[in-house]
Amino acid sequence: MRFATYEDRHRRHVAVVEEDGTLFPLSGVSSLTALLTETGDLPGLLAAGTAALDGAPGPHVSRVRPLPPLQPASVRDFVTFEEHVEGVRRAVEGSVGVPEQWYAAPTFYFTNPHAIYAHRDGVPVPPGSSTLDFELEVGAVIGREGRDLTPEQARDHIVGYTVFNDWSARDLQSAEMKVGLGPCKGKDTATTLGPYLVTADELERYRDAHGFLRLALTAQVNGHMVGEDLLSNMSWTFEEMTAYASRGTRVVPGDVLGSGTCGNGGCLAELWGRRGEQDPPPLKPGDTVTLTVEGIGTLTNTVVPGAEPVPLPPGRRRTRERP
Repeated sequence: MRFATYEDRHRRHVAVVEEDGTLFPLSGVSSLTALLTETGDLPGLLAAGTAALDGAPGPHVSRVRPLPPLQPASVRDFVTFEEHVEGVRRAVEGSVGVPEQWYAAPTFYFTNPHAIYAHRDGVPVPPGSSTLDFELEVGAVIGREGRDLTPEQARDHIVGYTVFNDWSARDLQSAEMKVGLGPCKGKDTATTLGPYLVTADELERYRDAHGFLRLALTAQVNGHMVGEDLLSNMSWTFEEMTAYASRGTRVVPGDVLGSGTCGNGGCLAELWGRRGEQDPPPLKPGDTVTLTVEGIGTLTNTVVPGAEPVPLPPGRRRTRERP
């Protein structure tokens, strides 16, 4: 099943989306995150969707305002594609190759769950940035709480998947990571999820013999293809990533785990690193980014002007006197 969250006549709804785009609203449900917490797993979500399909149809998806399919409890963004690491390290850090430590574990950072945008939303340029980039990813959504999971156990905790665009201010990212922490403001202002949450059972037919989902990924800027890859080029499966995320802590309903950016043009910075120049150029207001993931859907956003940064003083060099 495909689940959408949308606004119609100033009210928020959650619905099952049929193939023709007809929406079947879930009675009394306005938050998919809350529904996941209540149902607790994939069978429970499917049962709620089946009940909705037995009810009256709602509007067509083209006649409502899309919202993010869910408001995440947290967002962990991994980096699981070698090709992406190679290109972006060259562009952002001036480094070559993949660090040996990268292969030790599926590294992630926490990004901002309060800056989630929807399909067709305008995405503002981050304050102070002139080097905006997109990142083509897939997000796995957790449907059931778990801790210290094995990869085998983790499969039952993934309820579905969505397209994930990790908007990145490369100039801010490059500067702040010289401190040895981050990313922070380079990744803090926008992540797009959508257009739907597609339940995990829908994608099982794409699973290969090694446990990876063989989904075709494409990225376009203003209608021009800039990247294409396969999701199965990840170095860890989503189940392995979920197990690692749960190590020593919890994953909970509504958590989103990003795959990391795919290779072969999954973002502009990778291409800049390989080509030695900013070709294609950074995104600017008016540019439209379209990301498509086989079996999940297409996510489209247009860049709009952002706010000017509020000025702050530089850090003070203190005397370090003691009482």
